[in-house]
Amino acid sequence: MAWVYLSMAILFEIIGTISMKLSEGFTKGVPSILMVVFYLFAFVSLNFSLKVIPVSVAYAIWSGIGTAAIAVVGYYFFKETLTVTKIIAIGLIIAGVVLLNSGDHLVHKAQSGESSSSHEMEG
Repeated sequence: MAWVYLSMAILFEIIGTISMKLSEGFTKGVPSILMVVFYLFAFVSLNFSLKVIPVSVAYAIWSGIGTAAIAVVGYYFFKETLTVTKIIAIGLIIAGVVLLNSGDHLVHKAQSGESSSSHEMEG
């Protein structure tokens, strides 16, 4: 369930950020209110996910995927530029999230002796 809460937090954060853009610096009432509401939902959902997921992992995934998604949303819906540099940056964010998630698994696997190379180095 924690991963569902984290997914909801990401979605709410993306919607909140889109609402922020549409609020035009708090000059538009409805998008301004939606921004506050969706950011509140995002933080509540993120908080629930932290009951199980370590904060370093949850926050990195939440902010990383949200940032990458907003770059894509900005390109498609707000006609922002999508340069090669931005595409590489999005790829690095995604790679970082994947490595962050697999890193602990690989460390635990090596520490538990599931990796034959870890025993060879000790002996």
